Amino acid sequence: MSVMTRVSALVRRHSTLAILLVPLIVAGIAVNTFGSQLLIDMYTYFCVSLCMVFAVQMFMGNSGILSWTHIGFVGIGAYAAGILSTAPAVKSMGVPNMYPMLVDLNLPVLPSILIGGLVAAAVAAVIGYPLMRLSDFAGVITLFATLIVIHVVMTQWDNVTNGPRTFFGVPDWTTITVGIIAAILVILLAYWFRESALGLRLRATRDDRYAAAAIGIDMVLVRYLTFVVSALVAGIAGGLWAHYITSFSPKAFYMSEMFLLLSMLVIGGSGSISGAFSGTVIVTVARELLRQLESWINNAHVLSFEVYGLTELVMALLMVLVLVWRPGGVIGGQELRWPLIKRSGKDTTPAEEGQAAA
Repeated sequence: MSVMTRVSALVRRHSTLAILLVPLIVAGIAVNTFGSQLLIDMYTYFCVSLCMVFAVQMFMGNSGILSWTHIGFVGIGAYAAGILSTAPAVKSMGVPNMYPMLVDLNLPVLPSILIGGLVAAAVAAVIGYPLMRLSDFAGVITLFATLIVIHVVMTQWDNVTNGPRTFFGVPDWTTITVGIIAAILVILLAYWFRESALGLRLRATRDDRYAAAAIGIDMVLVRYLTFVVSALVAGIAGGLWAHYITSFSPKAFYMSEMFLLLSMLVIGGSGSISGAFSGTVIVTVARELLRQLESWINNAHVLSFEVYGLTELVMALLMVLVLVWRPGGVIGGQELRWPLIKRSGKDTTPAEEGQAAA
């Protein structure tokens, strides 16, 4: 095989990154240059949502375990980063009974976000190992119960989170440029993880855990390591979100937001990073259009009654349709690679077929 052939095969194999990153960057530059402030805000939120979705995809897409817990890690990262970066005077006013040690803490935003991710990863490291021993329904139910525990702690620990009330005063730091850079880094990390030995071992346990155990793969360990890494990414995404929205409460990290992240994964396809990216695009655009439609219906008095929950209803129906007609999602488990449409009659090598199947 010639050098050019090898280079061409390598480019085709990793062309997924170009297919995802080039439109992300070009669209971001166009929106930042010509778009309105509303469009800029929407694109920034889209980039932060990408970080959250890929955090979930790294674990759920490669392990096959439905994880409800990751929105809790997003909340842990958001609160940790917010507490560290918010001015002491603002914290004293907004959370009067906060621990004095936390009130005095004040760090720059970027280290605060990174520390928030480390805090989320530390929580995952503490609680994760016994959870990773469970599979199927037991694993899903346990992870769901863990989310409830995290939510109760955030709601009741008013010395840290201000309880169910709003935590406000977080610096406005996450711009569209920051969002694009963060999304690029997370996509690169998710792709590297998918291609890494750890990612391959985790997918092996997903496809057949008994066969994986027979060849020496420690299912619990690979799940545990991935769980911690994905919690780190979720915590960092939570810090970015906190410094974009600037005020929030524990209800922002519960069922409705987790349902939104799962809908992005299910519709696009949780088995690939291309599916996670596509699902985030589809749901973000559809959600905003449905919000505008709902607002227009109510403001124009098209119906004799007020319409609420149209966005959630349509998203739920779309998820059902995708699960019925295309269980693997719009993209499925394969990555988008160049050329997107292969010429008829062109044979693929066994290596390419194996890579597509993975």
